[in-house]
Amino acid sequence: MAILEEPIKGIKEVKNYINGEWVDSKGRIVDVVNPATGKVMGKCPISTKEEINEAVEAAKEAYPDWRRTTPLARTRILFRLKELLEENFEEVSRIQTMEHGKTIDESRGETRRGIENVEVACGIPTLMQGYYSEDIASGIDEWVIPTPMGVFGIIGPFNFPFMIPLWSAPYAVATGNTVVIKPSSEVPFSQMRLAELADEAGFPPGVWNVVNGGRTVVEGMLDHRDIKGITFVGSTPTGRDVIYRRCGETGKRVIAQCGAKNFMVVMPDCNVQATIAACMTSFFGNAGQRCLAAANLLIVGEDEAFYRDFVTRMTEMAAKIRIGYGLDDNTQMGPVRDQDKKANILRYIEIGINEGAKMLLDGRKPKITGDYPEDCFLGPTIFEGVDPESRIGSEEIFGPVMSVMRAKDLDEAIEICNNNPFGNGHSIFTQNGRSAKYFTYNIESGNVGTNIGVVAPVAFFPFSGMKDSFFGDLHTQGKEAIRFFTESKVVIQRWF
Repeated sequence: MAILEEPIKGIKEVKNYINGEWVDSKGRIVDVVNPATGKVMGKCPISTKEEINEAVEAAKEAYPDWRRTTPLARTRILFRLKELLEENFEEVSRIQTMEHGKTIDESRGETRRGIENVEVACGIPTLMQGYYSEDIASGIDEWVIPTPMGVFGIIGPFNFPFMIPLWSAPYAVATGNTVVIKPSSEVPFSQMRLAELADEAGFPPGVWNVVNGGRTVVEGMLDHRDIKGITFVGSTPTGRDVIYRRCGETGKRVIAQCGAKNFMVVMPDCNVQATIAACMTSFFGNAGQRCLAAANLLIVGEDEAFYRDFVTRMTEMAAKIRIGYGLDDNTQMGPVRDQDKKANILRYIEIGINEGAKMLLDGRKPKITGDYPEDCFLGPTIFEGVDPESRIGSEEIFGPVMSVMRAKDLDEAIEICNNNPFGNGHSIFTQNGRSAKYFTYNIESGNVGTNIGVVAPVAFFPFSGMKDSFFGDLHTQGKEAIRFFTESKVVIQRWF
């Protein structure tokens, strides 16, 4: 396979997938641009409210028959989907790189994580079992039946276009529900390809639907009385003030996974080489565009020699990161998704300078490998002397920017972390078990790591979150997802 082989040739037209058919949208059309090359790679519709209503109606009509389909029969289709995803692994990964910009290795990792969720959902004949008690009173038995609920809406973000809808969709359909997926209009091709494979796997018409668009589609989901619940990944303002609030008003179940400002806490007894390598991936992988990306590097202790050596080695390694088109196997960091996102990151870099932070590495004019426009490219940027209460120290930047801070001891480090309104994914780097346990117990974060750069739970554990990083009661992935997509029907029975 050639290094830069692109699975999408020319300009590809995106359609909606409703009731087992590919249909043209009546909405306006927007360009989908490859952020590395600057070339238009597709045309995506911004669908109308009528079109989201049509998809929900198709899903509603498909639900009764799909619910009556046995868990074993549903699982066989999921197994077939898993096989198809394995067969098309490289193509699906390259689509992600083309539409988002991440490196091909990062895309392959995303594909693998998505497939793992399909694999876990294949265990639904066991995972969906209820429980039973005989003779809870004289002659009376009682049991619980996990019961599907109907139609669910899945709202995907731009940064993981393939994987994140798979945190929800396999569990929803495995438990007997039907779904309508809304991808980000910036990155529609991963979900378009996934729908093609779902169709080939044998899902009946109306069980798996995809409607492209923007706010109109989201509002259509939130307003529709036949949608029982929503899963969402995106910014905190949208997740809290739109998705969570509106689901509460309309009585829908909701999982809203939102923004982050993650801390990597470095103890003086850490394995320095391994810690720096882990931080490179955490701060600058995916060009910093993930909710589990590290944002603040918090170095503990008053040992000046350790601090200066660690920061110097970190900066030197970051400066060597190779930047270019993600389909080149030698590229270590691709572009950010689009020019608006780059402009927002540049604005935060200026804010950091104006706040008095010292810039150790300036990523605003990166050296790009290959003949590509600079439009969406940035390099790693590192600030030191950052105040945790400053804007660059407290607000989500969502880009390859590291803020270096200091704490005199672990208690102060934990206090700094917990004072931040977000609580998504924090890690400590240490060789001391007591420090790791103390940190794990006291930190207010949904995902906690010890010597882990990206604290991403595997598919059979929930993807957690706390404070302004999560709104809801249950989480995506694993057993919690199965509980989210079912209601407990309690049966109490006596025969005379």
